[in-house]
Amino acid sequence: MTLTTPLVDNRSERERAIDEWLPVTSSRNAKWWYSAFHNVTAMVGAGVLSLPYAMSQLGWGPGVSVLVISWVVTLYTLWQMVEMHEMVPGKRFDRYHELGQHAFGEKLGLYIVVPQQLIVEVGVNIVYMVTGGTSLKKFHDLVCNDKCKDIRLSYFIMIFASVHFVLSHLPNFNSISGVSLAAAVMSLSYSIIAWSASLAKGVQPNVQYGYKSSTTAGKVFSFFSALGDVAFAYAGHNVVLEIQATIPSTPEKPSKGPMWKGVIVAYIVVAVCYFPVAIIGYWVFGNEVSDNILISLEKPTWLIAMANLFVVIHVIGSYQIYAMPVFDMIETVLVKNLNFTPSFTLRFITRNVYVALTMFIGICFPFFGGLLGFFGGFAFAPTTYFLPCIMWLTIYKPNKWSLSWIANWVCIILGVALMIVSPIGGLRQIIIEAKDYEFFS
Repeated sequence: MTLTTPLVDNRSERERAIDEWLPVTSSRNAKWWYSAFHNVTAMVGAGVLSLPYAMSQLGWGPGVSVLVISWVVTLYTLWQMVEMHEMVPGKRFDRYHELGQHAFGEKLGLYIVVPQQLIVEVGVNIVYMVTGGTSLKKFHDLVCNDKCKDIRLSYFIMIFASVHFVLSHLPNFNSISGVSLAAAVMSLSYSIIAWSASLAKGVQPNVQYGYKSSTTAGKVFSFFSALGDVAFAYAGHNVVLEIQATIPSTPEKPSKGPMWKGVIVAYIVVAVCYFPVAIIGYWVFGNEVSDNILISLEKPTWLIAMANLFVVIHVIGSYQIYAMPVFDMIETVLVKNLNFTPSFTLRFITRNVYVALTMFIGICFPFFGGLLGFFGGFAFAPTTYFLPCIMWLTIYKPNKWSLSWIANWVCIILGVALMIVSPIGGLRQIIIEAKDYEFFS
């Protein structure tokens, strides 16, 4: 049988029509390389540019260890999610919360997964509004070279948002694959610019690799905060099932084959982006590196301006990847629970309202990056580091002290530790910077 639908289709006509309209389930003809660049776009955020700074707060040994351990742990939990997507024959868990419901029960699954997933996705969208606006502003300031009128960040965020008022109306994941490919290429490009420009600059005279804080408390809190930054750098898991849902699947050729191929490619790209930037950036600038490596590299101006523009293009793609599951949730509630009719008008209104909302919050709180370390720990650590493991243990029940059991518990312990310490570091960062904050700056 070469049917792509499950063997027994128990859905009513209306349910089938709704599923064909919703963004996650409407188009199931993706190729394996779609999953590769969707995953790269989702994972390699502009967070890569803050990795040298995180390294400076962690130091050489812990810094490299944390990067490598995170890479391994998140690859493992990603593999678990890809495996669990079709573990019930003839059924696909197209959304993170559907898997949660299968593992923890109808009600509890929703309560555990949905709030975390929403914090991550909406949070990322707001951060990307600010990142996009900031990078546009940097590009403008570099190109102008102090000759133009100074424009406030708020306006740049609006300019950046204007793109999304158009792109948000692309119906599903496959329709944004072009945007996503461009974004994935850009993330590779600015990562290469970041580390090659650092190499070209050479190790700075009197560079220091010690911790910057003089007090013990300062060192400990910065260390915690840096852990949150790293956790944020590996957070593509919130959209992985939704990406896999777009790949065709039959009993003979399940979707996990092509999906896993895409994930491996994506993870190689992630390593190529992250490790050189983190290590070379820290090696060149030591603990004087700024929290965005492009700021430490002021020259050559044209190259840094170009890198900032690349960040803007990449963030456009990332915003869409993270917004799609949110659109899916909103539209599901409107159509299935509140019985609205699926239509273009409904989509037009809901998506524009969402974009406007993230834009408005981004303009009000341009210091959202600090909030991210805080939220990052709360929501990124669970969804990326240990929620998949808990589901795996609940569903498959591996034997005590077997390899699978030990691996899962190690991930859970690491993830919980991360969830506890990184918000502490993030909160302190917010408090320190809060005295200079201005709303609508």
